[in-house]
Amino acid sequence: MRHLSLLATLIACTFAALPICSVSAEEATGWLQWRGPSRDGFVEGAAWPDELTADSLEQVWQVADLGPSYSGPLLTSDLVIITETRDEATEHVQAFDRATGELRWEVSWEGAMTVPFFAASNGSWIRATPCIDEGRLYVAGMRDVLVCLDLATGEELWKVDFVEELETPLPSFGFVSSPLIRGGFVYVQAGSGFVKLNKVTGERAWVALEDGGGMNGSAFSSPYLTTLNGEEQILVQTRDSLAGVNPDDGGVLWKTPVEAFRGMNIVTPTVFDGRVFTTSYGGGSFLFSVASGNAEKPVDLVWRNKVQGYMSTPIIIDGHAYVHLRNQRFACINLATGEEAWITQPFGRYWSMVAQGDKILALDETGDLRLIKATPDGFTLLGETKVTDLESWAHLAVDGNQIAIRDLDRTTLWQWK
Repeated sequence: MRHLSLLATLIACTFAALPICSVSAEEATGWLQWRGPSRDGFVEGAAWPDELTADSLEQVWQVADLGPSYSGPLLTSDLVIITETRDEATEHVQAFDRATGELRWEVSWEGAMTVPFFAASNGSWIRATPCIDEGRLYVAGMRDVLVCLDLATGEELWKVDFVEELETPLPSFGFVSSPLIRGGFVYVQAGSGFVKLNKVTGERAWVALEDGGGMNGSAFSSPYLTTLNGEEQILVQTRDSLAGVNPDDGGVLWKTPVEAFRGMNIVTPTVFDGRVFTTSYGGGSFLFSVASGNAEKPVDLVWRNKVQGYMSTPIIIDGHAYVHLRNQRFACINLATGEEAWITQPFGRYWSMVAQGDKILALDETGDLRLIKATPDGFTLLGETKVTDLESWAHLAVDGNQIAIRDLDRTTLWQWK
């Protein structure tokens, strides 16, 4: 049974606009994809408080007894979307009423698999965060399938099984990368490469950056749409490299190696001042400069720092990258010089981070939520509170004055008091 706790009175929300996913008027608010409205971790809307305490948030509702998931929740104006793996056999997608927490619809499909033994501690359940666009919901299933659902009803509109259609190996760690929408197409790192599909029909346009899949392929990172030197491109981080891909024809504009232990290039690459920043487990932190029209040397390493990120995608504010590291410490890196402004003592193993202005809201996988002032002068904690007593590896979602938290058993909707 799913247990629901409700507040009698709910506070109205204000919402931020979404610049990357093209959405219908009724959907043009919310947290609709990986890392939010601009896919960079930033939100606008209702201003965050100057401190965070146990009294700063109140629970709107909670749904419990769910199967585990690493997928971040999505927030539309009236729905909360989550995924789960149930009984190690099926994958489920559920839509809850954002105001009441009542179940609107649920769909499922066969979708279980087991990751390699050395990654077993990270679980064998659904991983990627879905994406919403023009009344459609795109969900990545573990067994390298992409399912397109009607957002209002949950009806399946189309489904692509990449292993079957492309005759590629099953990804050893599952379908991890989160879908990206641009115009009439959806882009995913699946099928042992980077794939462009018609978002209405699921018809495949092209496959780029083929990596063989299986144990050594199957990307962990998620693509990011940007413009470098006036040229629109999608940043694609594979298990061993970083590339810029032409979104129209799939041409690889440039490519450079990114060192990582066992190919653990996990974070989403970010952009600062026309340059690309990324960080990897076992490799370090890197800033790359991309030269337009230079065939001999299209990309140059500006600097490399020994500090290593892990799974937490950094937040960039005022020329500094705020990075949760492999060694569990939190660091501020000056992107102009590559030098650390400061590094903290250890926290948890994973943070998902959302920013507004010069503030960062960080969810530790231990269930601790922290509000941090982003300044190179030193680590400045504005407060913290416990939002769940279970592990939470799913990226938090923030919209208006509400925060959605998905732990391994529950989904909870909170709001600022």
